[in-house]
Amino acid sequence: MRYGILSDTHANIEALEAVLKAYASESIDRFICLGDTVGYGASPNEACNLMRATVAQTVLGNHDAAVSGRMDYSYYYHAARHVLDKHAQMLDPANMAWLKSLPYEFRENGVLFCHGSPITVEEFDYIFARDQAAQCLGIWDRLPQLTLLGHSHLCKAFVINPEHQGAQEVVTLKFQLREGWKYIVSVGSVGQPRDFDPRASYTIFDTETKTFEFKRVEYDIKTSASKILASDLEPNFGTRLFLGI
Repeated sequence: MRYGILSDTHANIEALEAVLKAYASESIDRFICLGDTVGYGASPNEACNLMRATVAQTVLGNHDAAVSGRMDYSYYYHAARHVLDKHAQMLDPANMAWLKSLPYEFRENGVLFCHGSPITVEEFDYIFARDQAAQCLGIWDRLPQLTLLGHSHLCKAFVINPEHQGAQEVVTLKFQLREGWKYIVSVGSVGQPRDFDPRASYTIFDTETKTFEFKRVEYDIKTSASKILASDLEPNFGTRLFLGI
């Protein structure tokens, strides 16, 4: 089985279309989305429609939860609250019902798929540093060999083992899972990367070879940003796309 795993599209239809076009040459058997199809961007319905038509399974992201009324986001800063409120008003009934139905996590073929930290998936905690990944040693028995998550908008991979203190970072774009180790991997963001690389991020996992790979693709940032700048959304949500921050 070859999985295509993507996350954090954030209503950026141009980035999502570019990623799916790139996947067309990768012989993907099943697409999985790790959440946050909405939020920040200017095309929430378009992104939801395409995701629903393409992806076999999606998990709930924090922005999805906020827009669909499944979490309190009153503590978010004003610009983020504004776009979530606006997306809640814009979404078609079918897309809203889809967000309301999404699970916090699911498991398949020895992989755990979730949006934030697997320790408490409902809390949407981040994992983008070694100390955060090391906390997963506390739930070692609950974890499969591979846990895939989004949320941080960063491409990061960590390995943990109860015989070794802390977590180690895997610093490569493609790697094979080793026996005796468990992997915590953040797959990056389709629609709003934050690692100073503005290209859309997407990933592949092959269950036969146990090989994971990070990939990037360029997309029409100018069009995506211009839609945000032409709306009443926070302009920085558009300008940051050019910088990947």
